[in-house]
Amino acid sequence: MRKAKSRSLVDIVEEQMIKWQRLRIEQKQQRASPRPCITVSRDPGCGGTEIARRLAKDLGMDLIGSRIIQQVAERADISEKVIASLDEKEVRRRDFWIDSMFRTRHIWPDEYLRYLTRVIGTIGKQGNTIIIGRGGQFVLPPEETFRVRLIAPREIRIRNVMKDSNTDFETSERYVYKTEADRNAFHCKHFGADWTNPVYYDLTVNTGYMGIEGAVAAIKAAFTVWKGIHTKEDSAAREK
Repeated sequence: MRKAKSRSLVDIVEEQMIKWQRLRIEQKQQRASPRPCITVSRDPGCGGTEIARRLAKDLGMDLIGSRIIQQVAERADISEKVIASLDEKEVRRRDFWIDSMFRTRHIWPDEYLRYLTRVIGTIGKQGNTIIIGRGGQFVLPPEETFRVRLIAPREIRIRNVMKDSNTDFETSERYVYKTEADRNAFHCKHFGADWTNPVYYDLTVNTGYMGIEGAVAAIKAAFTVWKGIHTKEDSAAREK
């Protein structure tokens, strides 16, 4: 079983790096900057994964989930391969930002966190990707990243889990509470931050009242506005 999972992870990483290589060639030919990423932080049971999938399809972006990021960060051989996919200039830019983040937030990273941040940082520098979870909103520069937070009332989220997993209320309730606690502990331990604080996001959407379709539409509209603002700022900076 472990072998099959390992091969599957290698295949996914290889496929993604081929995409990045092709995209980088196209960007050089067009003299274009990498397109921004979207990070998705979500409460358990609010439909975050499905929303991210639909966004990726509608916006023509790659989708990388938290489990893939977790596995890559835990496998040094795979991490090094992903990290090496950037050219030297982008490596310097990524490492400068990440090192600055550690200093300003007074974080003392262990080996896992170093791999995690550099893997997420590499994905961010490649661009045009939706990143689910794993603290991406804290790792990537805010001027290059549209940061989304998805929430919903707990009762609604428990009912969603019941429906999706075909479990009873008590089991679904335990899952929601445990997942919330795990995510709180992860962000507190590795980033020293309250991940629920809206100051870390460009947009917060309550899927309990908007639903999946409404949330997707709202995020796409806000992302279009965000890109327009940052495109103007980039143009102004280049003219100076």
